[in-house]
Amino acid sequence: MPVIRDILLSLKSREVLRRQGFRGGSRVRPEIKSLITEILATVKKTHLLEPAVAYEIYLIAGMSPDRISLEGGKAIEGPLLAAIFPEAKELAVIIATIGPGLEKQVTDYTSRGQHLRGTLLDGIGSAAVDSLIPQALKSIADGVSSRGYEISSPVVPGMPGFPLTEQWNLLELAKAKEIGVSLTASGVMVPQKSTSMVIGIGPKMTRWTQAEVCRRCSLKETCPYRVTE
Repeated sequence: MPVIRDILLSLKSREVLRRQGFRGGSRVRPEIKSLITEILATVKKTHLLEPAVAYEIYLIAGMSPDRISLEGGKAIEGPLLAAIFPEAKELAVIIATIGPGLEKQVTDYTSRGQHLRGTLLDGIGSAAVDSLIPQALKSIADGVSSRGYEISSPVVPGMPGFPLTEQWNLLELAKAKEIGVSLTASGVMVPQKSTSMVIGIGPKMTRWTQAEVCRRCSLKETCPYRVTE
């Protein structure tokens, strides 16, 4: 099971602001921008981000309308995957995290009454996960390209046709414990700044942008974090 740890995350204030619900034309007070810059410097200096990615690539043994069967008698449930990955030869199950350090610092800020710092740091954590995903995908894409394969864009549990309950299955398939990621009884990922996803692998795979995903989402009119370009 491959694990990627040598990942450099470079975060920008605009990415953090989007994760705070500020979009393109939103006006942000200078003191907020200054505080974000200060916190970003602290994050870098204190090594609060510990990015890690665990993934496993499985041969596809068969497809039905409601599931994809994998080698070794394993399977992933949900009609979405078979519908959008009909050309896939393999699936990669991916778990990514920035580690527990940042959210511990968020808790520390909040417990000391520094709620604004805690909120902004939490947004930095979300932006860090957003930044980690494309780097993980590039690493996998580089690995499969030698076989003449491409990767699709990622699909995450909770999307229509991909049950959120598949989280438990994905963590097991990717051996998420190797990077310290687990689920609570209620299905919350620990560390919370973690994510799970599946990508298709094959000779010619379909890709889409995050903006396209947001345009199709049922929350597209109200979501403060939506991507528009």
